[in-house]
This record gives sequence, C-alpha cells and structure tokens, in this order.
Amino acid sequence: MRPCPPRRASGSGIGNLRVMVGKLFLNTKINATFLTMKNKRKKPLFFIKLASGVFLVTAVLVIVVVYAGNRVQFNKFSEMAAEPPPKPKLDTLAYDLKMYEIAHVATSSLIISPSAGHVWFATTTAGTASSTPRHIKVPLWPVRATYPNYGALLPFNRIVAFYGNFYSTQMGILGEFPEAEVLTKLQAQAAAWFAADPDTPVIPAIEYIAVTAQASSHGGTYRSRMPDSEIQKAVDMAAKIKGIVILDAQDGKSTLADELPPLGPFLKLPQVHLAIDPEFSMKDGRRPGTVIGTMDAGDVNYAANFLAGIVKANDIPPKILIVHRFTDAMVTGYKDIKPLPEVQIVMDMDGWGPPSLKIKTYREEIYNEPVQFAGFKLFYKNDLRGPYGRLMTPSEVLKLTPAPSFIMYQ
Repeated sequence: MRPCPPRRASGSGIGNLRVMVGKLFLNTKINATFLTMKNKRKKPLFFIKLASGVFLVTAVLVIVVVYAGNRVQFNKFSEMAAEPPPKPKLDTLAYDLKMYEIAHVATSSLIISPSAGHVWFATTTAGTASSTPRHIKVPLWPVRATYPNYGALLPFNRIVAFYGNFYSTQMGILGEFPEAEVLTKLQAQAAAWFAADPDTPVIPAIEYIAVTAQASSHGGTYRSRMPDSEIQKAVDMAAKIKGIVILDAQDGKSTLADELPPLGPFLKLPQVHLAIDPEFSMKDGRRPGTVIGTMDAGDVNYAANFLAGIVKANDIPPKILIVHRFTDAMVTGYKDIKPLPEVQIVMDMDGWGPPSLKIKTYREEIYNEPVQFAGFKLFYKNDLRGPYGRLMTPSEVLKLTPAPSFIMYQ
C-alpha cells in the first residue's frame, strides 16, 4: 500500500498565508545555518541572525498587506453583488400620451419632448403670413397630478368590474348568479370593451361590498362587516380569471378610520384595491338610505394615505382608490383631493337613468370637477327604467370626455 501523500494546504486565504510563512521561515532558517557554517570564521553569528530576522519580518509584512488588500477588494465586490437591482421607473412619456389620448386631445395640440419624458399642451398657435398667434385655453383634462410609481394599472389599462354582495340579490350582479355564470358574463363584458378599444387592455374586476350600510343600528354604526371567508371568496373568484378585487366600504354612521383597518390584511395583497361610497356615509346622524350621504376631501385623502402606507410597508405596486358619486354634495372640496405616487384616484359616476341623464351627470360631477381618473357605472336593470331607458354601449361611453378608465356594472 502506497503511503498517502501529504495533505495540501486549505485554499482559504488564512491557510495559504500559513503555508507561505512556514516555507519562508524554513528556507530562511536553512540559509542562516548554511551561512553560519560557511562564514563562522568570517562574520559574527549575531549579524547573520539579525539579517535573517529582518528579512523574515519584512516578507511577512508584505504577505499580510497583499492578503488584506485582496480581502478588501473581495468584500467590495461582494457588497456590490448583494445590492438589489434598481427598481424600474415609470415611462412618463407613454403615461402623458395615454392621458391625453383618453382626454381626446389631438397630438397636433401637444408639445412632445422624448428627452425630457414629458408632454405639454400647446397654449399658443404659430402665426402665419395671414394670421397672428393665438392663445388656447388649457382643457380641464387630463389632470396634471403627481406621477404614479412603476407598476400602476392606469391609464395603460381599463378596468371592467362587476359589483355586489354574495348575500344579496338586490345589491348587484355578484349576488344574482352562481359564481361560474358571473365569471363567464364578466369575461364576455370585458371582451366587449376590448373590442371597442383594442389599444387599451382590459382587466376584469370583482367589486365586493365588504362593509355594507344597514338600516338597523348594529351598535350605533349602521353598518355590517362581511366575514373574512366572504372576502376571500371574492379574491379567489378574481384569481380564476386573472382579475383584481375592489373592496367597497359603506361606512354608515361609522368612520373610515374605524372601517378600513380591518380590511388591511386583504389590502396588503397587490391585486386588492379599495372603493369608498359617500352615498352611505352619514355625517348628519340620519340612517343610511333616508338621505344621500357625503364625504369631503379629508375623507378621501385619509383613505388614500391609508392605502399609501400599505403600499410602502409591503413594497407593492400602487393601489387604486375609487370614489363613487352622482351629486355635487356627495363629494366636497374636490380641489383638495391629493393623488399620491402610491395611490391612483378614480371618481366614478354611479348614477342610474337614461343615457341623456347619465351623460349630463358625468359632465357635471366628473368632467367639471377633475381629480385624476374617471369611472362610469352601468346598471343592468335600473338604466332600463322609463320610456327612454336603455343600457349604453362601450362605444357610446368611450366618446365621453375623458374616456372612463373604470367601468362598473351593477
């Protein structure tokens, strides 16, 4: 049996250093012994040992310096490799162009700066030999609000939602049909909107009333919170068609500060968004359903900041906040509503009636009081009432200014 070869030194920096120092010490000792034997009559032993020691110390210092330098460089590269890649940024030029598109502003009226990544409305026309320059009034839409963070759904997509509560057949389509039928109808409706506007992808959505206003007290709050199992059902339904979820809160005589935090665990999911309904926010103490409720800019901003905190804490894409309205008094102080990089705000016209009335309400409540994005609600039953009632088509709705980015069916 052949003897095992001697074990090689470890490949680590410390192991290599020990081997190098050991070899150097051995060679130095041999050289010193040889020189001592050869020159013991010519040179004193003291000076030979001194020279050998100086040489050894110098060599060790050189090795330590080289080793330390390599470790510093290695650590530097390790730290660089451990740094997360930079987050993608919003294409602001594409964002601006899409915003002007849904506002029906012709590109000939725009100043486009690819280098700056921005688009501006041209407020002055160029003069010609037969005319002088003239000033043009800047349109109300699109709204020049803060840019959203990367990953925002709007304006690059259109959301088409079905609304309701699983416990009620009277509150919307979600409670009227079995789940499979609801999803089939929703997908068909989303396809119709994409056919009407092929340049804008459509995202299907389940808008589930997670907090419902009540005529009875419920401890003085006049609202009922849905169990988590029902909310999870909405999340699971949307997942089956690669859609999103919108949790609707009707706070009754309670407050958003009390009703939104319990929805937090679901709102942490990137596909779950929020809607608030001023119609059922009873600031004057009367019961929901007896009069139309109201919210002001402070209520809307509270909900937006609540969502922004969730987005920041969980490092997720921006949320959408939908605010339903169909009268002036339902939302007051619209100029003080502040969209955020983490939250896109949709003002949704959710009044019912014949097309002429819906268009008039949309212009008064949405176009004349711009916030950021627009929504439009269609009622499968209530819109058919009266001699002039009928359901508006996607093509008709898209002619509105601005073209709604959010569509809801009840």
